Amino acid sequence: MQCAFLKNVDYLMIAIFILVKYFRIYRLIYWLKNLQLNIKTMKNWLFIFCFLGINSMIFAQDRPLQIIMIGAHPDDCDIKSGGTAALFVAMGHHVKFVSVTNGDAGHQSEGGGMLAKRRIAETKEVAKRLGVSYDVLDNHDGELLPTLEIRLQIIRKIREWKADVVIAPRSNDYHPDHRYTGVVVQDAAFMVGVPNIAPDTPPLRKNPVFLYFQDNFKKPNPFQADIAVDITSVIAKKLDGLDAHQSQFFEWLPWIGNYESEIPKDKAKQREYLLSKRVTKVNPEVKKALEKWYGKEKAEQINYAEAFEICEYGSIPTEADIRRLFPMLGR
Repeated sequence: MQCAFLKNVDYLMIAIFILVKYFRIYRLIYWLKNLQLNIKTMKNWLFIFCFLGINSMIFAQDRPLQIIMIGAHPDDCDIKSGGTAALFVAMGHHVKFVSVTNGDAGHQSEGGGMLAKRRIAETKEVAKRLGVSYDVLDNHDGELLPTLEIRLQIIRKIREWKADVVIAPRSNDYHPDHRYTGVVVQDAAFMVGVPNIAPDTPPLRKNPVFLYFQDNFKKPNPFQADIAVDITSVIAKKLDGLDAHQSQFFEWLPWIGNYESEIPKDKAKQREYLLSKRVTKVNPEVKKALEKWYGKEKAEQINYAEAFEICEYGSIPTEADIRRLFPMLGR
C-alpha cells in the first residue's frame, strides 16, 4: 500500500510542478479534488499541499532580481555601488549600470567624440570585471537638463530591464548633471507603469523600489541610510571596476581637484590610492544601519559598506521586501 501511494505521489509531483507554474492555485485544488487516486488519509493530503506550498515559494523566488543603477557619468555607479553590484552578480542576479551622459567633457586635454569613445571603452572593461551590463546614453556631459526627452530615455531603460530596484543620485549635489539625473529618475517613477507614456515600450505592472545613492550633502536635507550593504568581501572587485576608469581617477579628477601630485606611479599603490580616495568610510549613521541589518556583532567587523535611502516615489518596501530585494543582508 505504501509503495503504491509513493508511486502515485511521484506522478502527482510532476503534474503539480507543471501546474503550479501555469495555473492559479484554485484551479489546481479543483483538479486535485477530482482525481481518482488512492489517497485516503489526511496525512497524505497534507503532504501534497505542503509540496504545493513549497513549489509555489520556489517559483516566486526562482527569477533573478533585476537591478538598475543610474548615474550621470560613466563612473558614477561604480563609485556609489560597485561593491553592491558585485554582490548581486555573485548571487546570480542581474545588474545594469546606466550613464545618462557620454562623459565627453570630463578631461583636461581630451574631449568630444574621442573622449566619449574612450570612456565607453572603459565602461565595457568595467562590465567584464564586475559582470554587469553597462549602457551609456548619447547625451553631452555638462549639458544635461531634466527634459521630457531624457525622462523618456530613462523610462524606457527601466522598463526594458524590467527593474525590481532602481538606484540613482539624490537631486541635491554639487554637479548639475548629478542633480538632474536625480530629477529625471524621480520623474520616471510611477510613469514607468503608465501605458500611454513611451508607448513603444511595454509598461511595468508594478512600480519598482526606487533608492538613492549615498552622499554627504546636508542641505536642504541630509542623506538617510535606510539600507546598508557590507561590501568588505568584494572590495577588491569594486577597486577593479574603479581602476578601469583610467581617464577619470588618474587623470581628470586629480587635475580638476589639484591633487595630481598624489597619484602614485606604482600599480599596487594606485589601488591603495583608490581605496583611500574613492571608497567612502563607514560613518556613524551607516554603522547604525549596518547594525540593524547585520546585527551589532557582525557590524563591528564590517570595514566597507555602501548605503541607500528609500525614495518615496517608488514602491515603499517593508523590511521583508528589503531582505528579499537585498538577499546579501544579514539574517
